[in-house]
Amino acid sequence: MKKTLMLILLLFPAIAFSQLYKNAVGIRGGLTSGFEYRIYTDDANSYKFLLGSRDNGVQLHAFKEFHQYDMFNFTDQLIFFYGAGMHIGYEQWQKHYVEGNSSWYEERTAMLAGLDGLVGLEYQFYEVPISLGLEVKPYFDILGREMFNVELFDFAFTVKYLF
Repeated sequence: MKKTLMLILLLFPAIAFSQLYKNAVGIRGGLTSGFEYRIYTDDANSYKFLLGSRDNGVQLHAFKEFHQYDMFNFTDQLIFFYGAGMHIGYEQWQKHYVEGNSSWYEERTAMLAGLDGLVGLEYQFYEVPISLGLEVKPYFDILGREMFNVELFDFAFTVKYLF
């Protein structure tokens, strides 16, 4: 009996803090806003897919994420995560032409592709299967209206339902 009790007490922290959820779906509000879907492969790893919009276009982002649950001593509900990925989509803009006394706008569309980074904090509630997060997603466009466009400060607020 003592051995069984000791084994339960030793394994309890691993059981109590392990990932209970396999998926999450949510919204992201920021420079790149949209809908995201996360698949947890284990406690420390996940894949995230973001269907986002920016620059009057739509992009699909895919990330590999890494989660760290034990970075903060004051709570185990605050999770640090980071990752990397890529995106593909399109963007639209208006090109302004001036010729003599007349001017006009022409709508342009370009394919967009690039690389993404991701760093953030997420707070998971125990009472309800919801998490709130703050993240930054710097990106580097290889294709698009501007070749080699870099944006370091794509900050966003996220809300996710965990299931």
